Amino acid sequence: MKSPVVKRSIVIANHKTSVSLEDAFWKGLKDIATDRDMTLSDLVATIDTERVHGNLSSAIRLFVLDHYRGQSLGVRQTETRELGSGRGITSALQAE
Repeated sequence: MKSPVVKRSIVIANHKTSVSLEDAFWKGLKDIATDRDMTLSDLVATIDTERVHGNLSSAIRLFVLDHYRGQSLGVRQTETRELGSGRGITSALQAE
């Protein structure tokens, strides 16, 4: 039986790393990057630098979950933090 978790390679901060994610999380991550006009690598690099605990794959899953949970709860996107690339990442913080 094929595992639903797939190992994928990605370049972040000029080095190649791998993450193991289910297809649904990978697709969600790509959609979020597109919606934010960011490259997938830039978004993953941001998640990597902002994570406090756990491995990168877990941090990505939690990020994607938080993003879609915020959408389903009608959370307004209110805070933009500056990224090293000059772009901002928006966090869902305040309920409407």
